[in-house]
Amino acid sequence: MRSKLPDVGTTIFSVMSRRAAELGAINLGQGFPDFPIDARLGELVADAMREGHNQYAPMPGVPLLQEAIATRLEARYGLGLDPQQSITITLGATEAIFSTIQALVGPGDEAIVFDPAYDSYDPAIRLAGARCVHIPLEPPAFRYDWDRVRAAINERTRLIVINSPHNPSCSVLREGDLDALAAVIDGREIYVISDEVYEHIVYPGSRHQSVLGHDGLRQRAVAVYSFGKALHATGIRVGYAVAPPALTTELRKVHQFNTFTIATPFQHAIARFLGERPEVFTGLASFFLARRELLSGLLAPSSFRVLPAEGTYFQLVDYSGCAALAGLDDISAANCLLEEAGVATIPLSPFYRQPPRHSLLRLCFAKREETLREGASRLLDFDARRSRA
Repeated sequence: MRSKLPDVGTTIFSVMSRRAAELGAINLGQGFPDFPIDARLGELVADAMREGHNQYAPMPGVPLLQEAIATRLEARYGLGLDPQQSITITLGATEAIFSTIQALVGPGDEAIVFDPAYDSYDPAIRLAGARCVHIPLEPPAFRYDWDRVRAAINERTRLIVINSPHNPSCSVLREGDLDALAAVIDGREIYVISDEVYEHIVYPGSRHQSVLGHDGLRQRAVAVYSFGKALHATGIRVGYAVAPPALTTELRKVHQFNTFTIATPFQHAIARFLGERPEVFTGLASFFLARRELLSGLLAPSSFRVLPAEGTYFQLVDYSGCAALAGLDDISAANCLLEEAGVATIPLSPFYRQPPRHSLLRLCFAKREETLREGASRLLDFDARRSRA
């Protein structure tokens, strides 16, 4: 048969997690917490099911959850959104991104993404029949080069996908970046998808920059979020998209034939949880900062150089100083650590159209302290052992 995505295989996340399980490795690769969720959230899910919230939810989402989101956005950005017209509950952020791309681009169009790009963007654009244009963010700072963006735009450009805090580079948009983006697309029929799933995990010295807080972008952008990331429960698969009514209408045309509705009891439970725990998101940055600092400190005596993470619950490490890994490409280095150190990491190459030569691996510190200590101990033991060989 003829494949629509002949060059696409199983995601690097699935591959590394499967091999980590097979080898009994510490999984510092895939971005999921290994600590429990707030027990109250689980209780509320059970309550919702006992109360009979077990049938189809409304296609755009349960109104109670839409309203809870609108209340939070009004407090955060001063937006007086009509939740019924502007907020769509989706099957995680990935479905929100996929459905939006299918709604906004088609054959003959072009969409711009920034490498290293989260791996769902490119396939979704290509499945829509559009051409995906990749613009690199140069390490180690991974900053946007708006001159390169301006040079890449033409009459076929319909969409730009941005991501901040950025996965997998752990960088964030800087002051002025959204102004530059607005200037680049001014006067053109170009829309923006802003992937902001790590919005609350931004560390001291940086500040989250959202299209929802930008007057020049808000009316032509779809902002995407994930409760799975924010509530330490990636398995619930509940996300949402925020957009002006015209874009929301187009998004929902695809959403209704994609996933249609999202798990009803989860939506009711999350809405009630937000009502009971309105401060739930305010402590996320400090919670993960402690884990970032723990992992950085544990790795300090090794030859792995830790790059500062401005946001997300990931950390990049440069392995070029490690005698056993120096000179290896990142996929080979990740496989070596998995097989010889018993630690799963994520290489950056799969996030590029044309991977540059680099020596960076991504670690996830959304883990229990004992997991981080054991993972770091294995990395240090590997580093010391192979340095002596």
